Amino acid sequence: MYILWLLLGLLSLGLGLLGVVVPLLPTVPFILLAAFCFARSSARLHNWLVRHPRFGAVIADWRDHGAISLRGKRLATLGIVAVAVISFVSGVAAYIILIQLVVLSLVLLFIWTRPHGPR
Repeated sequence: MYILWLLLGLLSLGLGLLGVVVPLLPTVPFILLAAFCFARSSARLHNWLVRHPRFGAVIADWRDHGAISLRGKRLATLGIVAVAVISFVSGVAAYIILIQLVVLSLVLLFIWTRPHGPR
């Protein structure tokens, strides 16, 4: 089971890092998943990720407070609106847009009902 958690953690970390440069690919959920997987497979990788200067605060906010930073919420909202606009402009079928709007609205509801964290 150790190797499965490790592989899933590495895949999640890779997708999270890819999300840093690829527009609309989320970074934070993959980094959180990587931390979760590394906690079950590799103390060294988990500690590295939790202490990372860029990702450590995000992980700590989520782990300690279930919080998403205000900046993160705004960026997520911007990305979700961009997906909806791109879908609409590119002529995606109406039923697909409707499904997207329902799902993405639920995602936004989840994001905006999380605390901002202690500041």
